Amino acid sequence: MRHLQTALGAVFAAGLTLLSPGRVKAEELPPVDTALIVSVDVSNSVDDARYKLQMEGIAKALEDPGVIAAITGGSSGGILLSMVTWADKPAFVIPWMRIATKADALAAAQRVRKLPHQGGEFTCMTRMLRSVNDKIVPQIPAKASRIVVDVSGDGPDNCNADEPIEKVRDELVSNGVTINGLPILSDAPDSKEKLPKAVYGQMPPLEKWYRTHVMAGPGSFVLPAQGYADFERAIRQKFVIEMSGITPPATSIVALGDSK
Repeated sequence: MRHLQTALGAVFAAGLTLLSPGRVKAEELPPVDTALIVSVDVSNSVDDARYKLQMEGIAKALEDPGVIAAITGGSSGGILLSMVTWADKPAFVIPWMRIATKADALAAAQRVRKLPHQGGEFTCMTRMLRSVNDKIVPQIPAKASRIVVDVSGDGPDNCNADEPIEKVRDELVSNGVTINGLPILSDAPDSKEKLPKAVYGQMPPLEKWYRTHVMAGPGSFVLPAQGYADFERAIRQKFVIEMSGITPPATSIVALGDSK
């Protein structure tokens, strides 16, 4: 055990660390406050400019002093972060990494900026959530006080999945996962599952769809972005809430949820 602890100490001292679940048992790694899976829609509505806005928004959020304070200010002093991009099928583009310092967060931001644009045609959210439940959550390499899946996208699932999205969502919740939504509201693409037209003074249809079909688990919430240009603001605010475990305010843009 002494040799294992020495090796782990050297790894974490080196900064941002990609963690292989087969390398060591989870209970032998330092615990974290949050294990956060960031999942990002890259379907055919996401052109290069929109993709860059999303990746740059996530990177800048990780560099934000408020987000870094949320990462390092918890009782365990760190988080685990992974990232999935998804369209026709999900891609596990950033394996689990531990972020415990400002340097870790800045290095993670640079890694996000370097991700190539892996696109696809359809918005297969159900398939993504199934992959997260079956393959990514079981690989969490440390005990986490909270497990959160952050889902962002500009349209509903239009993939004719083999199972209802609610079934997979509820299975994730039963496994201790909270699912939060970040719908990108403007310029939503046409899809096989047509949404009603927006009505002035009422909740936007995509936001309502996220609240009905995606948001689930203790303290879950939906925080919309008012178009791609607003994504950076929304993801930064969302990260602070998710990484710190604070209760989000029940306002017109954030609604609390309970286990479903």
